[in-house]
Amino acid sequence: MPTPSAAATVNIEVRVKPNSRVTALDAQDDGTWLARIKSPPVDGKANAELIALIAKRFGLRKAQVSISSGLGARVKLVRIDKATLPER
Repeated sequence: MPTPSAAATVNIEVRVKPNSRVTALDAQDDGTWLARIKSPPVDGKANAELIALIAKRFGLRKAQVSISSGLGARVKLVRIDKATLPER
């Protein structure tokens, strides 16, 4: 079992555009990410879709991705927990 290290988690800044025609996650030149989400920002639907999108993009489980700040904002700080990943 891997031991957690200082780099066990990664935080990324994501700007979310809800009600988009497509669902996509793209890296920006400034080091942030742009997430286009089909879901509306109602009842946490866009946040749930964002977590699923990030998990799929990085090959993680949804439980390894969480929104650490900005739940109701368009700019969010997303935490990716890599400590639970098996060593390769």
